[in-house]
Amino acid sequence: MFVKAYASNEAAAPLRPFEYELGDIGEEQVDIEVSHCGICHSDLSMLDNEWQITAYPLVPGHEIVGKIKAVGPSVTHLAAGQTVGLGWFAQSCMTCAQCLSGNHNLCASAEGTIVGRHGGFADIVRAHKGWVIPLPAGVNADSAGPLFCGGITVFNPIVQNNVRPTDRVGVVGIGGLGHMALGFLRAWGCEVTAFSTSPEKQDEALKLGAHRFVNTRDTDALEKLAGHFNMILVTVNVALPWDAYVNALSPKGKLHIVGAAPSVEATVFPLLIGQKSFGASPLGSPATTGTMLEFAARHGIEPVTETFPMSKVNDAFEKLRSGKARYRIVLENDF
Repeated sequence: MFVKAYASNEAAAPLRPFEYELGDIGEEQVDIEVSHCGICHSDLSMLDNEWQITAYPLVPGHEIVGKIKAVGPSVTHLAAGQTVGLGWFAQSCMTCAQCLSGNHNLCASAEGTIVGRHGGFADIVRAHKGWVIPLPAGVNADSAGPLFCGGITVFNPIVQNNVRPTDRVGVVGIGGLGHMALGFLRAWGCEVTAFSTSPEKQDEALKLGAHRFVNTRDTDALEKLAGHFNMILVTVNVALPWDAYVNALSPKGKLHIVGAAPSVEATVFPLLIGQKSFGASPLGSPATTGTMLEFAARHGIEPVTETFPMSKVNDAFEKLRSGKARYRIVLENDF
């Protein structure tokens, strides 16, 4: 079977039509007929070989939604025609301590959907059955793709940190990740504060779920929130005034990072006396992803997206690169 796709042959180069042959399906593999695929900043990082792990030709795309085309002989819980999604990981070993304890996303040999394999800017993508997640009724397949990377990235910390409905949570950065975090946390029952350097985002942040908006260019505003937050979720990938955010945490509060900030420098003494901590996490397990989808369906949460035909993938990448995406871009298969 030949797969039609869009690929780049070198760093930062435009994507061009590309075909490759997909061999026989494995015992535990699933082939997904892609209908939609989100574009994530990680796709851009891979395209530019920012992390020095890219193999070319690269077919990006790891926020995949579509219908199952075929399943391997050992796949019994999924069937052809079922609408499913696939995110950053396409396979893990299923036998290590992390996989067996339900932490598949921490598996040392987990394989990225676009790392050493071809991703979802294509008509077909293949993955291991454990990472292919059915879409529940109530989740819009047209916009669900970003949930499988950005969505689970901000939902997982809520679960991992045992966030309670009575907690006060701040979200730093109202972009592709942060805008989904506001919706999840508001529905979870938390008091939600949005932190942003862009005051023009205030009205939209409040509509997306924030109770309060703080312009982080106003240092006095952050100082007035000293000791307020049980958790502050950092979704940006830039250096921050870490001590100021630590000061805003309540005793036992956590500053949890999901954006690829270049470094963290903080004074230790305030952490000691308040028993405060830093944490971070990568995406989430298949089980947590399934829980996120059920929660999104129950509360009507979906990413704010704009759609491009897959044939306009280079235009979509240019909009992402310019920082003008509001808030996630989804490609629709038009092969």
